[in-house]
Amino acid sequence: MDQGIEVQAAASVAAGRARGGRATQEDAFVCLHDPASDARLLVLADGMGGDGAGELASTGVIEAALRLWQQGLWREQPGPLFLETVCQAAHAELRRRGEGLAGATPHSTVVALLLRGRRACWAHVGDSRLYRFRGTRCLGRTEDHSVAQLKVARGELAAEAMGEDADQHKLLRGLGGPQPPQVEHGLAALRPGHSFVLCSDGAWERLSTGELGRLARRRNLRAALHEALGQAVERGGAEGDNVSLIFARIGWVQWWRARGARWWARLSRREAVRAGDVGIRQA
Repeated sequence: MDQGIEVQAAASVAAGRARGGRATQEDAFVCLHDPASDARLLVLADGMGGDGAGELASTGVIEAALRLWQQGLWREQPGPLFLETVCQAAHAELRRRGEGLAGATPHSTVVALLLRGRRACWAHVGDSRLYRFRGTRCLGRTEDHSVAQLKVARGELAAEAMGEDADQHKLLRGLGGPQPPQVEHGLAALRPGHSFVLCSDGAWERLSTGELGRLARRRNLRAALHEALGQAVERGGAEGDNVSLIFARIGWVQWWRARGARWWARLSRREAVRAGDVGIRQA
């Protein structure tokens, strides 16, 4: 197995990356968790630009997301607005990092998932993907901002053949360009048995949707992630791209905890209203 493979794992999330056939690692990710609310932010970025700009770009995206999370902005804003803020802040960071660079421009894709309460929301720019599963059944995935995806929409190319298409790496949107990016958003209710996969093109070009669904359903997410990274690296061969993956699964414990927190918040509000009514009557 490629010695460039790195894996992080928690109870319901596993994330990792591998260099594949590349000499450098231009993919980056971060998995953030607030224990008090059980909220999670998962962000994955695939950098590009040449001459080290790719690594500079992907780390810039992650640092922007981490900064906004630590500021607690996710508590103040609706989920989609917070993810939009993350993407636009990351874009501004890449523009800043590109100033003064000669012959290289930092650009990056981004895919981000916020799990909070009983809802999931996500955002993406470029061709890094988010898949949503229930069991092994794919409920949907993000659509790439690429020429290859455009060909699929026109009926000129099968979706399964996108990874081998000559236009796959021609992106129509990305972070770090001259204009602010147009960010794509999604939203869904969470249910036990739901799982999410965030990945760079180095992963989804080598692993089918069915394989990702089966791996994300495994009891041991860490072992599943090792297997996924190893398969993608092996299939990519000596010329293979960097590979990065994040698996996230919603279990019964997490779902009931979110439901209980919501119930308790409602009860607290009702009690507060009743106390207020009593106070008014007494006055």
